[in-house]
Amino acid sequence: MRGGHVGFVVIFILLATAGNLSGEFAGDYSKLSGIIIPGFASTQLRAWSILDCPYSPLDFNPLDLVWLDTTKLLSAVNCWLKCMMLDPYNQTDHNECKSRPDSGLSAITELDPGYITGPLSSVWKEWIKWCIEFGIEANAIIAVPYDWRLSPSKLEERDLYFHKLKLTFETALKLRGGPSIVFAHSLGNNVFRYFLEWLKLEIAPKEYGRWLDDHIHAYFAVGAPLLGAIETVKATLSGSTFGLPVSEGTARLMFNTFGSSIWMLPFSKYCTTDNVYRRYFSGGNRKYHHAYHCDEHELKSKYSGWPTNIINIEVPSNRGNEVYPSVVETPQTNLSGKECGFPTQLSFSAREVSDGTFFKAIKNYDPDSERLFHLLKNYTMFCHLKFRSYHDDPILNPLTPWERPPLKNIFCIYGVDSKTEVGYYFAPSGKPYPDNWIITDVIYEIEGSLYSRSGNLVEGNPGATSGDETVPYHSLSWCKNWLGPKVNITRTPQSEHDGSDVQVHLNIEHQHGEDIIPNMTKLPTMKYITYYEDSESFPGTRTAVWELDKANHRNIVRSPALMRELWLEMWHDIHPDKKSNFVTKAKRGPLRDEDCYWDYGKARCAWAEHCEYRYVFGDVHLGQSCRLKSSTSHILSHYV
Repeated sequence: MRGGHVGFVVIFILLATAGNLSGEFAGDYSKLSGIIIPGFASTQLRAWSILDCPYSPLDFNPLDLVWLDTTKLLSAVNCWLKCMMLDPYNQTDHNECKSRPDSGLSAITELDPGYITGPLSSVWKEWIKWCIEFGIEANAIIAVPYDWRLSPSKLEERDLYFHKLKLTFETALKLRGGPSIVFAHSLGNNVFRYFLEWLKLEIAPKEYGRWLDDHIHAYFAVGAPLLGAIETVKATLSGSTFGLPVSEGTARLMFNTFGSSIWMLPFSKYCTTDNVYRRYFSGGNRKYHHAYHCDEHELKSKYSGWPTNIINIEVPSNRGNEVYPSVVETPQTNLSGKECGFPTQLSFSAREVSDGTFFKAIKNYDPDSERLFHLLKNYTMFCHLKFRSYHDDPILNPLTPWERPPLKNIFCIYGVDSKTEVGYYFAPSGKPYPDNWIITDVIYEIEGSLYSRSGNLVEGNPGATSGDETVPYHSLSWCKNWLGPKVNITRTPQSEHDGSDVQVHLNIEHQHGEDIIPNMTKLPTMKYITYYEDSESFPGTRTAVWELDKANHRNIVRSPALMRELWLEMWHDIHPDKKSNFVTKAKRGPLRDEDCYWDYGKARCAWAEHCEYRYVFGDVHLGQSCRLKSSTSHILSHYV
């Protein structure tokens, strides 16, 4: 769940820029457009009220930056929390302060602008720079920020967010003349999934597919937590600071007031809810409660198909709320006089976390658990507060497995082979809420094995490799199920290369529900990209999966290798003379002046075929004077 740069933010982002595979807009950059929808904690929030902060010279006035203003966070943390926290039940603002998302590109490029804090909180600045270098117009990139603290149903109820998003796609089509390519990072994928389901109830069934074809050409899903993220459990139970200078208890208090706090809980791939799409058009009752059910594989498999149990937690033998007193009750409680029996260790799978079994089991030991349980399952109890639970959301139960979105072209991209948390051991800390739990051990996946924090090997069901340091491989790789019956697999170095180290396996049989593991070599000193691309796809669709070695979840959107591949794929799609469904992987040369560098061993610029030494006044080292020989458009023509 963690994201952002240098731990400051959790990033789940969407971007769109358009082309047309049929060739109608081929090669015409005037048709390109972009829609950026930021993810969790990646949009600036600004104050929308006046708050006088006692004992501090820094007050909050309308339009003052709240997320992320580290100066006010350090000097007036209590006031800052009032502007950040929501009512945990109905998601309304604090009675003394309210915050709202900023608008425009400035809301997503740097969360905390400044000489030092700006680069540390940079989100989309590098991507915007790439777009400018390759000639994208200013009005072709449209940012649509949202309040990432809210649940999906509350986003629409309070802000009409999905109505605005639909209008944004339609405006982009009228403005630029072409459909969009959606680029989503992390939670942004969940937002986009909910939007597609919401759209089914806004558009006539016969028009739904046509609308998607007209407005969305392709979907790039980057770092998508398709089956949830384990770190959400840690943030919910013990707090995750995201690199901010606050205690874990404070972070937990704040995080658990957000309706989005359980949007990314891990869940079982074997459990689904009823499809209510047809029922809505047949006059069904909107107050109908979805039936949540699991198939026989859930009972036969261990850990709901995940590598291990998500939570192992010790609970004391005595029960009652007095076990973990609140902060107010602590002075009146004599903890030393209590007699506790031996603790009992309970284990919970992904299904038991997402269906509320876990929160119901610890309700006597944790004040937050009952609220979280009802946010998950019991809509009726909070009906008068207008907060709809996740499992009873009439649009979509987000805690159910993804099906392939009904879009023509999908690219699923994520990092692999990094040490990633997949399970936790919790125990009572002896402290009052919100610090009443401590993590006693962590289970990691790495290199296809499971290890504890102390380095001991752990039994379980590890995947072929590990995740991206934040989202486990099991969740990231779910999109491999979207590939067709035959797949071409290509492995290439991430850096510029001449094609000598490219490995290709063609027409590999793909069984739905099974992972695809390539029998290819890797040099330990080299980072690779492994492409899984449809050789035989389902009619009218095209699907690809890209795995980037050692690509960190927080920083993958700034990866030069990823930006290069995205740009080449977009160039390929709009080119009238393309010869294949996907861009060629034969070689990768420099595309920009920044890609050229000085080769000290040969005393010349590297990539002599593409780069030359050309000094310009102001260059301070030899590498800066290495520049491309020819134009970018000429170089791109080699990748058709």
